[in-house]
Amino acid sequence: MLAIVLAGCTGSDEPAWMSTQPDDTSLAALSIPGTHDSAARFEPQAGLAKTQDLTIVEQLAAGVRFLDLRCRHVSDGFLLYHGAIDQNQTFEELSATLDAFLAAHPTETILASIKEEATPSGNTRAFDATLASYLNDRWLTGATIPTLGEARGKIVLLRRFASAMSPLGIDATAWPDNTTFSIGTALRVQDAYVVTANDAKWSAITNLLAEARTATGATLFLDFTSGFQTMAGLPNILAVSDDINARLDAELANPGHLGVLVMDHVTAERVAAVVAHNPR
Repeated sequence: MLAIVLAGCTGSDEPAWMSTQPDDTSLAALSIPGTHDSAARFEPQAGLAKTQDLTIVEQLAAGVRFLDLRCRHVSDGFLLYHGAIDQNQTFEELSATLDAFLAAHPTETILASIKEEATPSGNTRAFDATLASYLNDRWLTGATIPTLGEARGKIVLLRRFASAMSPLGIDATAWPDNTTFSIGTALRVQDAYVVTANDAKWSAITNLLAEARTATGATLFLDFTSGFQTMAGLPNILAVSDDINARLDAELANPGHLGVLVMDHVTAERVAAVVAHNPR
């Protein structure tokens, strides 16, 4: 797996961009490229479920450091899904990819948001117990946002499901649907994904960017640029991402702190533009 990770790097990649940042930097103070539904590369019909063109190996090599992972709980294991659509990847395979990348790039950290997806089947234990069975020394499961020094070489868990285990990661259980919101003082999120007009979605994105650029505290901003429009009765992701990504490319020429930009159909060039907002 390590050889695969290294082979995915190109001259435009950013496999170790965190190495230039001081250890005492809070992850909340960084501008971090992220992907929405990071494993979603398969769909039965164009625009229905595919949110990424790059594999997770390629995303990490390009500099993505926030992964949005949607897991279906089946037979006491996890499969990566988008809605009801299987993304042909197990959590074991994902874990091997993350371990290999961080072994090769120990200056980096990965923020991993985990959410339960689709209908569970054939399980003898709760979702949180199955996740706990996958966790190893690479995972940081504390309840607060760490510094980069604390998180180098690690995977920081952001938990979007209820758990009886404590702390089991940064708690984002109270995640309301399709809006902009805060969870305590730790998280400020824009995730308005049902898009009736791209102009309204763009306003939601840029409003949170404006907040992030003036923020002075330790709040982690998560700005989802992703969404879908309904066309012919079906969700169409490309109707949003093609337009929003073009606007985003222009917006990224402006300076300032971004927080985490969680994007659909990310490119290495767009990732590099986000990374460039960090001090060099």
